Amino acid sequence: MSAVKNVIKDNYNMMLLKDYLREAIKDAGFSHAEISKTPTGTRVALHVTRPGIVIGRKGTGIRALTEKLATDFGLKNPQISVVEIEKPELVPGVMCNRMASHIERGTAFRRATMWTLKQMMEGGAMGVQITISGKLRGDRSAFEKHTAGILPRAGHHAEIIVDEDIAHVKTAMGLIGIRIRIAKKEKLIPEFEMKTDKQKEKSKPVKVEEIQIEDVKVEVIKIEGKEDDAKSESEVIELEAKKMEKIETLEEEEAKMK
Repeated sequence: MSAVKNVIKDNYNMMLLKDYLREAIKDAGFSHAEISKTPTGTRVALHVTRPGIVIGRKGTGIRALTEKLATDFGLKNPQISVVEIEKPELVPGVMCNRMASHIERGTAFRRATMWTLKQMMEGGAMGVQITISGKLRGDRSAFEKHTAGILPRAGHHAEIIVDEDIAHVKTAMGLIGIRIRIAKKEKLIPEFEMKTDKQKEKSKPVKVEEIQIEDVKVEVIKIEGKEDDAKSESEVIELEAKKMEKIETLEEEEAKMK
């Protein structure tokens, strides 16, 4: 029974840790964390879109984060490595956070859904499904599903190529849940390989840097050749909000037809 309790406790701590990281390094485009225990300590790999924000000026951010993981979450000698995400549009965690930020800013949920769906399909996804639920329009709870492309729903094939994540948004009406499922072409099993994907794109070169900041060593994995004008996720949200105004929702199209 004690072993079961330890497993439940570890899973609960991991859930709290993920919720903390989602808020603490939200501006860095946090997706997920990979935690593994080693004889010398605990290795934590943070997958983000902008590693510089996590490290901070002269390593202040990474040092504070290391102390937080050791004291509040009980990780023994945490060794943090920062991994840059190559294609944020194909990562459910990043897109969930971006869509949640748009809804928090007051963007209509359907407009935010259509924009997010468009970004992921243009980013190279084979299929996408966005489910949004909660008090969307009135006192009664409701949910909507929006799907594009090819998305396996069940079976071994779906477990391999489909990634998903969930985010929650606090609004004046109540809590809204966002679930995004993405099917990636790169994970296709050879037997199910699509004819249009015979020539796969060459992977971009990866550059690994080790930064020594006093007593903390940080490993940064960057994707060479990646260009992005925005310096943080907040700037990305602001730029997308301006572009999103050009999208016409179903309600606006119906109003024009009347």
